[in-house]
Amino acid sequence: MKSFVSELFDLNGRCALVTGGSRGLGLQMAQALAEMGAKLALVARKADELDEARRSLHERGLQALTFAADLSRREGIAPLVQGVQAALGGVDILINNAGATWGAPAEDYPDEAWDKVMRLNVDAVFALSREVGKRCMIPQGRGSIINIASIAGLRGNPPAMRTIAYNTSKGAVVNFTRALAAEWGRYGIRVNAILPGFFPSRMTAGLLEKMGEQVIQRTPLLRLGGERDLMGAAAFFASDASAHVTGQCLAVDGGASCL
Repeated sequence: MKSFVSELFDLNGRCALVTGGSRGLGLQMAQALAEMGAKLALVARKADELDEARRSLHERGLQALTFAADLSRREGIAPLVQGVQAALGGVDILINNAGATWGAPAEDYPDEAWDKVMRLNVDAVFALSREVGKRCMIPQGRGSIINIASIAGLRGNPPAMRTIAYNTSKGAVVNFTRALAAEWGRYGIRVNAILPGFFPSRMTAGLLEKMGEQVIQRTPLLRLGGERDLMGAAAFFASDASAHVTGQCLAVDGGASCL
């Protein structure tokens, strides 16, 4: 017999679409939802990385469908959602995790770099949320959208970190989360955000190679994020455990944003 608390986290019968789900933080969160019973649709740009993610999940006894798509191309987002809806019957949980960054001094920041970051980190989050909301969540009267922002969206950077477009985009995601939560609560749709601190990933590899020890020393828990550290937050926001939580931004950063 399941306990009441375990029932709150049960995702059996629900379908989750996870962008940037082929590796790193996206795959970590996707695994968490699958372990709680959700059916998975993983989206990423590279088909070979999606195949590897599916094999990794299969080795753990978990299943996933995969969809290769470039989310920076807005014209492909509606067909993607239609494909996921046809394969899984709908979308109950959306994790907007795909993202990009680019480092350069603000005074020399290239237009193409700014546009690349904004298209994926902001435009795609809006367009995918709109399509999933309109096609799946509003008609069924429920849903959970989880936006992956960053503590970089709350503040500036140390001088060595020159990622103005990334910080700006993640600040936009923070307020997008609040605005959409306020607008779509009437439909039974919850919209929340997770704000990771520093986790080892392809995106952070170069920076951590240069500044990793400094980052750790500026983190109250004195460590980087680990391979399980987003699992609980994702399961919480995806499930009925957070049924009365919307418009919230949870920093998972070892306390770094407290300083």
